[in-house]
Amino acid sequence: MAKQKRETVSEVIYYSYANLAMAHSAVDKKATKYSVGNYMIRAKLYKGLKDGTMNMRSIFDDEKIKIQLGNMCNNCGCSEKLSLDHIFPRKFGGKDDADNLILACKSCNSSKGKKDLMEWMIIKGIFLPLMVIRRYLKLTFNYCTVHNLLNLKVADLKTMELPFRIDLLPTKFPKPCDLVLNITETIIE
Repeated sequence: MAKQKRETVSEVIYYSYANLAMAHSAVDKKATKYSVGNYMIRAKLYKGLKDGTMNMRSIFDDEKIKIQLGNMCNNCGCSEKLSLDHIFPRKFGGKDDADNLILACKSCNSSKGKKDLMEWMIIKGIFLPLMVIRRYLKLTFNYCTVHNLLNLKVADLKTMELPFRIDLLPTKFPKPCDLVLNITETIIE
C-alpha cells in the first residue's frame, strides 16, 4: 500500500490528532506496542475528521485536566518556581488566554524561551505528555479555523508568520510504553 501524502493543513492536523488518539488508546491500556485495534482507531478517526463525521474534542476537556494537575510543571512535573508559559509564544502571536497557558517550572520555561513548543520538544529530545501535545494540536486547529487556513496547502504556510510550526506536528509517536498521558504518571511511577 502506497504511503498517503497529506497536502492540506487540515490533513496534517487531522493525521497528527488521529495518531495522538492511537497513542492515547495504547497508553490507556498500558500496551508496550501498538495493536491492530490502535491502528483502527487512528484510521477511523482520520477518515471521520476528513469527511466531517467526527470532530476534535473541545479544549474544555483539556482545561479540566490542567486544573486537576494542580501546581506542577506540565512538562516535567516540578512543583517549584512555577510560572505561566505560553504554548504559542507571544512573540509569534500567542495570546494571554487560559487556552494558551500552562504552568511550567523556571527551568522548562527558560529552556523553551520563545521557541515553538514542538521545536523545543525536539531540541530537548523528549516527547511531551500526550495531554500537552493534544492541547497544542487543538490550538493549532482552532487558529487555522479562525484564519481560514485549513484548506490551504502546507507549502502555502511557509511564508506566513504563525504561532505554530505545521512541519513539526507529530505524526509519528514513540512506543506507548515510552509515553505518558500527563505528567503525574511519571511522578507516581
